[in-house]
Amino acid sequence: MKPKIIVCGLGRTGYTIFCLLKQQGAAVTGVSDRLMSSEYQRDIIIGDLRSPNTLTHAGIQTAQTLVLTSNDDSLNLAVLTYARLMNPRIKIINRLFNETLGKRLDEILPDHVSMSVSALAAPIFAFAALGNKAIGQLRLYNQTWPIQEVVIDDDHPWKGMPLSELWDNPSRMLIYYLPARDEVDLVSAVVNGKHLQIGDHLIMGSQPTTKLKKRYWWRKLIKPIANLRQYQHYVQSVALVILLLLLMIGFSTILYVSTNFKVSLVNAFYFSVGMITGAGGQEDVVEKAPDEIKVYTAIMMIVGAGVIGICYALLNDFILGSRFKQFWDAARVPTRNHYIVCGLGGIGMEIVRQLYKQGHDVVIVEANAKNRFLHTARSLGVPVIIEDARIAATLKAANLERAEAILVTTSDDMVNVEIGLTAKAISPKVNLVVRSQDPQFGKASQEVFEFEAVLCATDLATHTFTAAALGGKILGNGMTDDLLWVAVATLITVNHPFCDRTVKETAMEADYVPLYVERDHQTVHSWSLLEIILLPGDVLYLTIPATKLEQLWRNTSDSIEQFINNGKPEREKSLEI
Repeated sequence: MKPKIIVCGLGRTGYTIFCLLKQQGAAVTGVSDRLMSSEYQRDIIIGDLRSPNTLTHAGIQTAQTLVLTSNDDSLNLAVLTYARLMNPRIKIINRLFNETLGKRLDEILPDHVSMSVSALAAPIFAFAALGNKAIGQLRLYNQTWPIQEVVIDDDHPWKGMPLSELWDNPSRMLIYYLPARDEVDLVSAVVNGKHLQIGDHLIMGSQPTTKLKKRYWWRKLIKPIANLRQYQHYVQSVALVILLLLLMIGFSTILYVSTNFKVSLVNAFYFSVGMITGAGGQEDVVEKAPDEIKVYTAIMMIVGAGVIGICYALLNDFILGSRFKQFWDAARVPTRNHYIVCGLGGIGMEIVRQLYKQGHDVVIVEANAKNRFLHTARSLGVPVIIEDARIAATLKAANLERAEAILVTTSDDMVNVEIGLTAKAISPKVNLVVRSQDPQFGKASQEVFEFEAVLCATDLATHTFTAAALGGKILGNGMTDDLLWVAVATLITVNHPFCDRTVKETAMEADYVPLYVERDHQTVHSWSLLEIILLPGDVLYLTIPATKLEQLWRNTSDSIEQFINNGKPEREKSLEI
């Protein structure tokens, strides 16, 4: 019997996950706090999500997995506590915006997996900006690999190529194979020397490359000077006040020397500075001067005090306020081949991290000067422009004309479209990636406005939630037609159905695609992988249809987690759920 799954919170994200689980044949019950019409109405419970009665009615006591999909962290936390009291052994997949809280819960609670929509969707946005039309992601070798779908057509360079040549390339991971004419699994096709034909579909992961940044010390020196012109309206008032101050000091110095020839130029200058700044000194300069000079001196003391006060205020506002940070960030904006991220929310910040880790130059444009992610971004050394990205001058200040791509990731669809249109007006050929909250509107706007990519973050994340609910340590996932496939790591135990059998034999039987085997901290892949006999202690990395995950259900949870985190080198400990 397949494990029973409860999806709690049937908003757009939750309902999509619920329907995907239904399509995969899972025994699933939905819990909603509002009436709704659905083809699966009989499997939906209506009631207060936090009510023990509602959870009891949904079958919480006997369920194996609870998926919390509300966009309210406090609500998900409340449901979690009631569920664990009623069923201490239930596995919980928890959607949380607060990633720090999620990590703490993962550490404290057994069988708790926290997931962030932002963290799951950000790599797809980054891949789109880099020019990869990724349909998913795969976590291998401490890297996030983009998953792409390749369709062999008449002009494709791989047409007629033996499938084994792709299989033997370690920079690619063949994940799934859909032949145009025959029904054959990937391993059988590789072993039998099948050639790629027109109409064949390949799902594959590509190893990402890290770009080495080139830094030139002389550019760092001249860039702030070059950017002074952009901040002319900020420094102009300071410059005028300082110029007025210098003129007053110069005029007073000349006046005192011409009035009293016994006073040296240095003493006159010293007294002028002390008089205007209020510091005093060398008062004998005007002791024997005419009354008119004394009156002038008194007036200059009063005027000087005001000018000095204004000068101090302007300098403090510029240096201690946000304007100096803006000036300094603008001085570090790259001139070319960089990526612009407009909107520093959860998704925007994750995209910045992804691009930064890969060695790319990034510029952030954010309208809110009090954004909570600004400190994090600046700690990475990423320049931030605090301006409205809908204004053309703002995007020009970010050097949009010479940028590789611009990603628009605010939470407002209308704002995103406006920024996208402004960007295209400035640089029609720039690679534009736009976030959309409404997937239908996103598809329509992409066609009408000819944006390169319009992505919905929640839709990108739902497949991962679905895969995690079905069980196992999920390394990646994707959809091929109506089939959800997942990448998992499974620990071979004595009782494992694959134990003491070859990878080739089990792959053909279970319709999975082997990625590699880890044995004694060494990895085995390509042709050597097929003939290896799986032994207890081996970790097999594979992709498999979600409908067939049940056979691995009890072999990819606690045991694999413990093995990966305690018995492997640091490089592999970072594999993410």
